Amino acid sequence: MSAETTGSRGFSYWRLRFRAWRGSRPFWAGLFTMAGGVPIAYFPYANLHLGNVTLTMSTTAGAGSLIIGVLLITLGLTMWYHQPVRVFAGVAAILLALISLPVANIGGFLMGFLLALFGGALALSWVPAKPRRRDRRAKGADPSGDEPDSETVPGPREEESGTAVIETTVDANGGRNSAG
Repeated sequence: MSAETTGSRGFSYWRLRFRAWRGSRPFWAGLFTMAGGVPIAYFPYANLHLGNVTLTMSTTAGAGSLIIGVLLITLGLTMWYHQPVRVFAGVAAILLALISLPVANIGGFLMGFLLALFGGALALSWVPAKPRRRDRRAKGADPSGDEPDSETVPGPREEESGTAVIETTVDANGGRNSAG
């Protein structure tokens, strides 16, 4: 370490790193999906104390709601750390949220249901960002981005005439395919 370095990085460095990390993945989709899994998994095992009276909200499907909640949390983490399967994770989160309605105390008293449903929808709608203009310029692409280069647009082949082939021969053979 040199005398000029402080040995630690400031808050703005970590904030910018987190911002870049968050921007490259469906962050809010994963967060809402995980937040939806918590009440779905928690409420069937919770006890509510009202003075000397204890209300137990456990149901016969407590294990089912625990599995749904854990799967939603896992799907939220999958959205964060494995973006190519975000469509599958979004559809699975929506289906698990719908299944939680009859299984897990009306989907965690509608809190978990709505959060997981919203997170799944966000995962389905998220797409990776397009590269910035200066990144495209560095790669040699057209900076306007409106029209592709003339070199990349295919034209007519030299051996082709300007007319399209109109004659086609179809041998239906009575609707049977001759494979051999």
